[in-house]
Amino acid sequence: MLTLIYLVAISAEAMSGALAAGRRNMDLFGVSLIAFVTALGGGTVRDILLGNYPVTWTQHPAYIYLTISAGLLTLLVARFIHRLYRLFLLVDALGLVAFTIIGCNVALSLGYSTVVVIMSAVITGIFGGILRDILCHRTPQVLRRELYACVSLVVALAYLGLNALQVSETITLSLAFAVGISLRLAALRWGWSLPVFSYPAGRWGH
Repeated sequence: MLTLIYLVAISAEAMSGALAAGRRNMDLFGVSLIAFVTALGGGTVRDILLGNYPVTWTQHPAYIYLTISAGLLTLLVARFIHRLYRLFLLVDALGLVAFTIIGCNVALSLGYSTVVVIMSAVITGIFGGILRDILCHRTPQVLRRELYACVSLVVALAYLGLNALQVSETITLSLAFAVGISLRLAALRWGWSLPVFSYPAGRWGH
């Protein structure tokens, strides 16, 4: 189940990257690159930081074909995507949870301490979007008001907590997905966000 959700999620993330590239009037190469980075960037950064070589997607070429194809397909269906906005939000929430859990499992398999496992989970969940926004010259969404990275953190804590209690894998995955999706969709529905730090320009001569 987790693998299937992962494949759907990287496809959706690739499409979101392609849309961001389109807003910046990028060519086909730019669209393909941003789609790829958005979908697989989080896992790539995680593997590099953890020393998990070879990097995952290099061992699964199908991921490359899938993400670039999804990005290029977006060019054909972009005019209709606004009708699927709610579906995209759901798939994005599923993807965030799946990426987070995969990040946990990779770090756990390498024997890292709990705090590193949590960092691995969050990096896997959010870093593709951060790279997308940086390459598209935007302030990363996860660093602004949107409740996104915190959802990844909560999912990681829930997943690790249930594992520590030796709850079955099926129940652990089900509860982690239920918590993550519910929290993400509730944040979107009611506009939940973290407090914003605003420091006015001109203080102390800066």
